[in-house]
Amino acid sequence: MRARHLMLLLGSLLFASAAQAAETANPDAWELPIATKTLGNGLTVVVSEDHSAPVVGVSVVYHVGMRLEPRDRTGFAHLFEHLMFEGTPNAKEGVFDRVITGGGGRNNGSTRADFTNYIETAPVSALESILWLEADRMKTLDFNPVTLKNQQDVVKEEIRVNVKNQPYGGFMWIDIGQQAFQKWENNHDGYGSFEDLETASLEDVAAFHRDYYGPNNAVLGIAGDVTPEQAFALAEKYFGGIPARKTPAAPDYHEGLNTAEKRVQQSDALAQVPAIAAAWKMPDRGSKDQAPMAVLGSLLANGDASRLYQGLVKGRELALNVDSLYGLTSEWEYDGPTLFTVFALYKPTTNADAVLEAIDEEIAKVANDGVDDATLKRVKTQMLADWYDGLEMFLSRADTLAKLQTLWGDAHVANRIPGWIEGVTSADIQRVAKTYLTKDNRTVIDRKPAAMLHVQPAAAQPAKN
Repeated sequence: MRARHLMLLLGSLLFASAAQAAETANPDAWELPIATKTLGNGLTVVVSEDHSAPVVGVSVVYHVGMRLEPRDRTGFAHLFEHLMFEGTPNAKEGVFDRVITGGGGRNNGSTRADFTNYIETAPVSALESILWLEADRMKTLDFNPVTLKNQQDVVKEEIRVNVKNQPYGGFMWIDIGQQAFQKWENNHDGYGSFEDLETASLEDVAAFHRDYYGPNNAVLGIAGDVTPEQAFALAEKYFGGIPARKTPAAPDYHEGLNTAEKRVQQSDALAQVPAIAAAWKMPDRGSKDQAPMAVLGSLLANGDASRLYQGLVKGRELALNVDSLYGLTSEWEYDGPTLFTVFALYKPTTNADAVLEAIDEEIAKVANDGVDDATLKRVKTQMLADWYDGLEMFLSRADTLAKLQTLWGDAHVANRIPGWIEGVTSADIQRVAKTYLTKDNRTVIDRKPAAMLHVQPAAAQPAKN
């Protein structure tokens, strides 16, 4: 994520998960208009026509992220995301931002495990300018030592600000994956080590652009005040002449569920209270268990009405908060192994064992007894409301459709997800709770303030009934 948007990955999880539409049995459900076309060079264009405002959202998603970056180049996909804003031979550094913001728009980019996305929103009158700019930097960049050194320093500063000098340091989304996954593609730090970032060369950068930033490895999403015919014609005009480029074959990054619990303790010099992250490997994308696991995750840890908040914060009074994450994206936007992670700050008067025991108790209730109809309806209604609400904004809609097309090969998944949510039963939730939220499939990091590790721990406070 670029330095001027330092809420970065964790903050943008809310943005990443806000995006969905409907193809359900409910006749009143919103059917999102979606049209797709693949150009001769392999670029797929996805358009959602909506004339409710004279605005467009644009997203270009490249099917490359942290899993695909070269070995010994950790953080390279993220570094390259920054370099995409450093100018081209035709549009020098700063032109991209000036053109878009000068016309009343805004733009950004982010890197995840399976994709890198570049997003813009602006009045529809700026659409051609945006597409010209995106096509121009798809062709080539202004590779030079000055911009490379500048962005190496920017990424390192992000690491300092967001990880090294922050309480908890992102341990719930960086460190937990390093512990839970076995394969390098999944468990290395996508932010990158300083050493790997500093040794990236201009040749590395040029090769990365050549290999992964061709039109055949990209999806262009456009949503808003434009017809599919207009959008397809503009895409052909600006992108159609860019030749396809050979993309390296993806490594085999798939791995099964874990078979033994892993527990890790960490020290934190900046934290004031201890924290815990408990993560379980998720079902494969597209499996019959994905939607039930998404609903289960919402039931357990989405908001103050969730089972874990009511059980750990309100009931037993062990934790100060409960939050949840799906890797670095959402429960629908991943293409390889990912995690459902529960993160909580807990009281110094208790300990990680007591917190985990309470989490296990709440999971066991669901696994053994299921979910009553009223609760299940409430959870589904909230998930659907969040999904539809996210798609209202053209920027989110274009980005979501482009990501779904990239990861699923079909943007129309956006109109199926609500039906998948609606179709989840109590028995489905019981099944996935017993299959995935097991102790053997769990990885835990207990992050304690450094001062706590230098004193004899007190006896845990008994949980309140």
